[in-house]
Amino acid sequence: MTTYAQVLLIAIPIFMVLMLIECIYGWFIKKQTFRSFDTIASLSSGITNLVKDILGLTLIIVGYNWMYEHIALTHIKATWLIYLISFILIDLAGYLKHYLSHRVNYFWNEHVIHHSSEELNLACALRQPISNVFSIGAFLLIPAALIGMPPKVIATIAPIHLFLQFWYHTRHIGKLGWLEYLIVTPSQHRVHHAINPIYLDKNMGQIFPWWDRLFGTFQEELEDEPCVYGIKKPAETWNPVLINFQHFWRLAQDAWRTHDWKAKFTIWFKPTGWRPADVTQKYPIHIIDDPREQVKHETNASLAMHIWSWIQLTIGLAFLTMLLIHFESIGFPMLFVYGGFIALHIFAYSMLMDLHSLAPFLELIKCLTGLYWIWDTGDWFGLNEITPQGIYLISAYLLLSLLAVSYFANTETKPSTPPVRPTQIA
Repeated sequence: MTTYAQVLLIAIPIFMVLMLIECIYGWFIKKQTFRSFDTIASLSSGITNLVKDILGLTLIIVGYNWMYEHIALTHIKATWLIYLISFILIDLAGYLKHYLSHRVNYFWNEHVIHHSSEELNLACALRQPISNVFSIGAFLLIPAALIGMPPKVIATIAPIHLFLQFWYHTRHIGKLGWLEYLIVTPSQHRVHHAINPIYLDKNMGQIFPWWDRLFGTFQEELEDEPCVYGIKKPAETWNPVLINFQHFWRLAQDAWRTHDWKAKFTIWFKPTGWRPADVTQKYPIHIIDDPREQVKHETNASLAMHIWSWIQLTIGLAFLTMLLIHFESIGFPMLFVYGGFIALHIFAYSMLMDLHSLAPFLELIKCLTGLYWIWDTGDWFGLNEITPQGIYLISAYLLLSLLAVSYFANTETKPSTPPVRPTQIA
C-alpha cells in the first residue's frame, strides 16, 4: 500500500492537470462539459475511493497469490511477452467483471457510482466505488493463474491498466478511424455511459474493443442519436457516499418488503433492475422514460456557496495528500481514524451542496471531532513536522467551516418542489 500511495502522489496531479486542460478547452470552444457541483461530486467520489483502496477496506475472498500457488499448471518467468499477455488477460477479466456489473443487481450497486454523473468528462472517470466490499477480481484471473503468470507481473500491470481508462472519458474527441478497431476510444465509451435504449449496456471493454465485438455487446456511436448520460433512476444527490449505496438500499427494502420468500434471496442475483411483482405494484419507482427529455439534477445555490464548495473540495484534496505523504508515519490504526475524518468531511460538504437539513449537524460533528483530535494529540497527523503553526491553521479552518455552513444553511433556499421529470413507473 505504501508503493500505491507513492504512485498516487504522481498520478493525481497529472489527472488534475488533464481535467483543467479539458475544462479550459471546453470554455474556449464554447462547449463546456463541466458543471460545478457535478465536478465536485466526481472528484469527491475519487477521494473516497482512493482512501478506501489505500486502507485496504475490501475483503478479498481469494487472492491471486493463493491461486498462483495452488492451481498454476506451470510457472512462467517474467518477460516482455508475458507482460503483454498478462495485460490482455487482465483486460478480459475487466470486461467480464464489467459485464456482471451491468447484468446482476448486486454488482450494479458497485458500479452505479461510475454512471451517476449526467455529464461526461475526465472527472467522471474518478467516480469509482466504495461499495465493493467483496472482491471477486481474482476469480476472473483464473486463466492467468492457470498458466502461471507471476504475481509481480499482475501487480504491475493492474494499476497501469486502470489508469489507461482515464483518457477516454471526454466529449471533445471524435471518432479515431482505424483506431476504433484496436482500442476503446472516447466515441465508444460515450456510448457506454449513455442511457439511450440503443446504447444501454453496450461497449463494456476497458482497453480493447475486441471483447464487445466478440460477445455481441458492441454499439457504434450514431450521429442521429446523441448520447444522454446518467442512470435511468437518477441519483438526485451530490453525495458520493449516498450514491454508492442507493441501489443496495433499494434492493434491501425490496427484499424486506416482498412476501415472496424465494425473491428475498434471489433478488440480489437477478438481472439489473428486476424487482418482485408484489413490491413493484405497491412501491413503484420512477425511472427516466425518454432520455431526450432528461432534466439534469441541479442545486439552486449562490456563487458564494459554489466557491465555498470548491474550497471544501480543495481542503479534502489537501487532507488526502497528507495521508499519502505521511502514510508510513501515521501508521495503523491511526490511518483509519484519518481516513474516517476525510470521509466525514466529504459527506458533510456534499450534504450542504444538496441543501440537506442535516448538513449543519454533520459539519458540527466533523468540526468537534477535528478539534478534539488536535486537543488530545497536540498535532494533526504529522502536520507539525511541516509547520509548527499547523494545528492553529486547522483549528481556524474548522471554526470558519462551521460558521460558513451555518450561514449557507440559513441563507440558501431549497425549492419546495423538485423539478418535474419525465418518468415511467417500474
